[in-house]
Amino acid sequence: MDAQQLTRADGGKIRALVVDDEESITQLVAMALRYEGWEVETAGTGQDAFEKIRTFNPDVAVLDIMLPDFDGMQLLSRIRTSGEMFPVLFLTALDSVEDRVNGLTAGGDDYVVKPFSLEELIARLRGLVRRSQLTLSQNPDPVLRVGDLTLNEDSYEVERAGASITVTNTEFELLRYLMRNPNRVLSKAQILDRVWAYDFTGKSTVVELYISYLRKKIDSGRDPMLHTVRGAGYMLKPVA
Repeated sequence: MDAQQLTRADGGKIRALVVDDEESITQLVAMALRYEGWEVETAGTGQDAFEKIRTFNPDVAVLDIMLPDFDGMQLLSRIRTSGEMFPVLFLTALDSVEDRVNGLTAGGDDYVVKPFSLEELIARLRGLVRRSQLTLSQNPDPVLRVGDLTLNEDSYEVERAGASITVTNTEFELLRYLMRNPNRVLSKAQILDRVWAYDFTGKSTVVELYISYLRKKIDSGRDPMLHTVRGAGYMLKPVA
């Protein structure tokens, strides 16, 4: 599907919220996204961004980590606590592995470091939107099942043994890929290509990170379904 054809489920324009205290950056990114045919709102503080989220209802957001009132990770925590699960890309000057991990741990879906390529940023946002809206309309049954684990591709609900499990957009896409390939070893390279669709800056470490997130959510206190095959990759299989 061409980038210009990306629309909301109701056929309206994709809505993006760009949050950065550097007006030159917000205007640059906003201009590029409007060129893509998207509707864009901008904010320079965390409080302004949080208020606009409630009225604008974005499909994706770009958050600067360093904001004048509270940082982007605190903002994202408030967003997730309020029940909003749209994908979020962190845009920041911080480039340490710890910063990157903290951003993803906070519930972010991607991470771009300043100075950045505008083309790469837009491509990553398109990828996030595609993945967050992906459904298998040709499949009459949207529910994937592996053992007592279920995933609804239409409602984005995940359950194990009837207990609801809350996941982020990226965790959902990773779990979906694993559940479509039960009892099959998937390499880190395969997962990167399918879930992130590009060579992520953190490379294989981001796969390890998200596998650990999923393991805590679907296996904690239960017989494990998600297995590491040393030197080969990861495999999801039902409990025998």
